[in-house]
Amino acid sequence: MAKITLAFDVYGTLIDTNGVLTLLENFIGEKAKAFSSTWRDKQLEYSFRRGHMQNYVSFAVCTQQALDYTCLFYKEDLSKEQRTELMAIYAVLPSFKEVKVALEKFKEKGFRLFAFSNGKKEAVEKLLNNAGIIDLFDGVVSVDDIKTFKPSPGAYAHFLRSANAKSGESWLISSNPFDVTGSISAGMRSAWIQRSSEAIFDPWEIQPTIKVNSLSELTNRISN
Repeated sequence: MAKITLAFDVYGTLIDTNGVLTLLENFIGEKAKAFSSTWRDKQLEYSFRRGHMQNYVSFAVCTQQALDYTCLFYKEDLSKEQRTELMAIYAVLPSFKEVKVALEKFKEKGFRLFAFSNGKKEAVEKLLNNAGIIDLFDGVVSVDDIKTFKPSPGAYAHFLRSANAKSGESWLISSNPFDVTGSISAGMRSAWIQRSSEAIFDPWEIQPTIKVNSLSELTNRISN
């Protein structure tokens, strides 16, 4: 019997994008939380728009341009040096606290584990290495290889080819609703990690196969 393949989204699922908050608070004070949220939302919006337009730039460029937009939106004139420092922090963000133990449990149960991201492979590998979890993965798959972004159907087809996996034997694990609906539309099963009680899943006809609040909870919900 084939092993089940688990594709883990990286930003927001394994890696905490709010890891920039401390530095942002030093720069702009009480606006930091709202600024971080807008930066993340705009980063994703830019990747969606680029994907639809077929006008590809890397996820890092989307992140930089989203930062520039957010500075304009909040009227924060951050210096070039401050923006460079924020981008550098984004490259070494921490993982969520339960991630390593949960991945170890999945590994012990015999699952095949892959990181699957909009980010470039080398950037993702740096994040996972910094978090001390890279050795738990069988591989890292980036949509940069095909110059598009999730949730394009081609992104999930690329993952399945790269991981030598079948859609019916694969799960996408993500805290991002767009990623969950995209993977299910591509024939995979998917678990939504609701990392905030305020997070809302889109009221579409496509719903998660499983909904949990953490990766730790998910380890008891998926069988190999």
